[in-house]
Amino acid sequence: MIGTQDKADIRKLNLDQLKSWMTEHGEKGFRAKQIHEWLWKKSAQSFAEMTNLSLATRKLIDDNFVINGLDVAKSQQSNDGTIKSAFRLFDGNLVEGVLIPATDRMTACVSSQVGCSLTCKFCATGYMDRKRNLDAAEIYDQVVAIARQAEGSFGSPLSNIVYMGMGEPLLNYVNVLKSIEHITSPEGLNMSPRRITVSTAGIAKMIKKLGDDEVRFRLALSLHAANDEKRNQIMPINESNSLENLAEALNYFYKKTGNRITFEYIVFNNFNDTLQDAKELWEFTKKVPARVNIIEYNPIAEADFKNTEADRLDRFAAFLEDRGVSVHVRRSRGKDIDAACGQLANKEAAV
Repeated sequence: MIGTQDKADIRKLNLDQLKSWMTEHGEKGFRAKQIHEWLWKKSAQSFAEMTNLSLATRKLIDDNFVINGLDVAKSQQSNDGTIKSAFRLFDGNLVEGVLIPATDRMTACVSSQVGCSLTCKFCATGYMDRKRNLDAAEIYDQVVAIARQAEGSFGSPLSNIVYMGMGEPLLNYVNVLKSIEHITSPEGLNMSPRRITVSTAGIAKMIKKLGDDEVRFRLALSLHAANDEKRNQIMPINESNSLENLAEALNYFYKKTGNRITFEYIVFNNFNDTLQDAKELWEFTKKVPARVNIIEYNPIAEADFKNTEADRLDRFAAFLEDRGVSVHVRRSRGKDIDAACGQLANKEAAV
């Protein structure tokens, strides 16, 4: 259900605030806990669903609040089963989310911003303007919608979540962490934080803040080049967050949380796919305890990059494996519907 801006979104209130509001309006305090459960455990999208509340109570909250939910504007299913959805938010903005099915897991890829401000040269979202941050409930709603797709299309529960959709999660820090709290809380969806990965382009001070907050979810760094000159060319954020600063921040995070980091590394043909590039990546892994995901590049219209050739990718991966690096080559999923890594840009989503 799409909400309106005429009333406050009830999900902006925490449980204590909701309890205070209810008692101020002549309701029993325990009603707040019932409402909270409907919102975050049962994922209610309307007050009419809250059947253990009296009609009078439902009318009271309906007169004063709204649930600013999202609608699935459009869904496409890839030949490999991947499902990409365009979600229309209450204000008409669109974001995209992806369900990635596999034999051993069902993964939701969710967005954290409408657009992005980081202008990474290989990413379709980077060519969009950042319109606004998503709030915690809008991120949570993507997870719920994709979980329903997993059950409906594959008969399997959602098992993993990656914050690798549109936007830079660490530039929407508060809402991202609030969404994870609702997803992992026993009073929410009760998912394990170990099954959640937040991916960042690399903002050193916010990585350190994750360490200070002792988060329990996993962290991935979109690396893509292990020397500053190359990384500056494709990721302007590196100019203010050098590899040296990132290594320091990642080690701080690791010491605070004990969570091993993953380096995401897209291999571009004749740019970052040589054995020298592999050597630089290997040397960087010695600075930070990390595993490496090597990712096939998914072409976009805005950029001239091409995926590396298969034999070069194999040599690159073998170089790292021979030196004890934990390497996983991640094959593209959903490329035929522009649902693969780096391709999310709301194409044709306004239909």
